[in-house]
Amino acid sequence: MSLGVKEKNHVRLVFLGAAGVGKTALIRRFLMDTFESKHRRTVEELHSKEYEVSGNTVKVEILDTSGSYSFPAMRKLSIQNSDAFALVYAVDDAESFESIKSLREEILEVKEDKFPPIVVVGNKAESGSERQVPVEDALSLVELDWNSRFVETSAKENENVLEVFRELLQQANLPSRLSPALCKRRETLPKQQALRPPMNKTNSCSVC
Repeated sequence: MSLGVKEKNHVRLVFLGAAGVGKTALIRRFLMDTFESKHRRTVEELHSKEYEVSGNTVKVEILDTSGSYSFPAMRKLSIQNSDAFALVYAVDDAESFESIKSLREEILEVKEDKFPPIVVVGNKAESGSERQVPVEDALSLVELDWNSRFVETSAKENENVLEVFRELLQQANLPSRLSPALCKRRETLPKQQALRPPMNKTNSCSVC
């Protein structure tokens, strides 16, 4: 994030990924602290929240997109109109990990930016899950090759969900003042230990 860029008071975050990886579950866990195990097919759903920070209103929109590739025009429009991106895959689904690679390429093409604000999320990392994507492979690709942020989560067990949104808001260049307000609003969430090795200091940031 460039220090010369003016902070925003409005931002849109978009969640992209294959069907069934848990995009909706992550958003619901963050907004309502609930989890629904049954998969519900999503076409597109926009959530909007406002925060009062230092007398200013900060608006955060969260776009939950379809995992179907039947809506390419809708997906392209979602990318065009968004400020930061969560690319979600399931650690027990190798195909979903492959799908985020093509989604990243599409973001680069649409935004015409070699380093767009992206957080790659390996969801369904709860204990007992049958892992198909080794964390080392994901870390190597995302942080070394793409220079993006990587977080493993479990919407089911409420692991590292808040960390994803902290990082997205940081990369979207929202005011740093938002962080305490965000933490206070989600104070029911315990602080989680990241399910990953520490990042290099040059690629790490603390939002809260």
